[in-house]
Amino acid sequence: MTTAQDQQRFTDEALKDLAEQAGRELEDASAPEILQWAADTFGRRFCVTSSMEDAVVAHLAARAMPGVDVVFLDTGYHFPETIGTRDAVEAVMDVNVITLTPRQTVAEQDAEHGPKLHDRNPDLCCALRKVQPLEDGLKGYVAWATGLRRDESPTRANTPVVGWDEKRRKIKISPIARWTQDDVDAYVTEHGVLTNPLLMDGYGSVSCAPCTRRLLAGEDARAGRWAGNAKTECGIHG
Repeated sequence: MTTAQDQQRFTDEALKDLAEQAGRELEDASAPEILQWAADTFGRRFCVTSSMEDAVVAHLAARAMPGVDVVFLDTGYHFPETIGTRDAVEAVMDVNVITLTPRQTVAEQDAEHGPKLHDRNPDLCCALRKVQPLEDGLKGYVAWATGLRRDESPTRANTPVVGWDEKRRKIKISPIARWTQDDVDAYVTEHGVLTNPLLMDGYGSVSCAPCTRRLLAGEDARAGRWAGNAKTECGIHG
């Protein structure tokens, strides 16, 4: 329940100032320290979002706040392996998985916009099946954590560990922003963290099946997303 004190603490102006201050002060902090700060500061008005490519951030967050909400977007186009990873995370980790769905089913979207919108207008498809449902689902939170890393692509190179999400008017936390793929792999191995089995089958990054392919030799991890298209982001992160 939101109290009057919460409303005063969590005004847009106060949150933006807090994000800028925390971004500076926590730049060199460890991922567990960043997530402990988030848990202590926001409590149940903080959540983690996960594409179920892996459960690293969910695992880290659960150690800081057992039972943390983990928000997953079921676009209707996921690989079975991704849904299986979500179910496994829910079963074995101390988290509360919340599955968001778009306002329209795939069939309803096809009826309105025509089949295979993802091929003809991937930006619109992502807006309808990812961006809009996430905005709806985040309304009850004031801060959310992502698994963004600076080494993933040039568009993510300046990702702050704590920043201000201007579009959603929330604090956006990227606790593993400074990690490398080697750091992720080491954490997964040390803690036995669940990962999407497709990562062991030639995929470098996993999202909707129609827009994701296996990597070719020498490609970076996200090259298999929207291959042959200038698109590099779904719109959730800018």
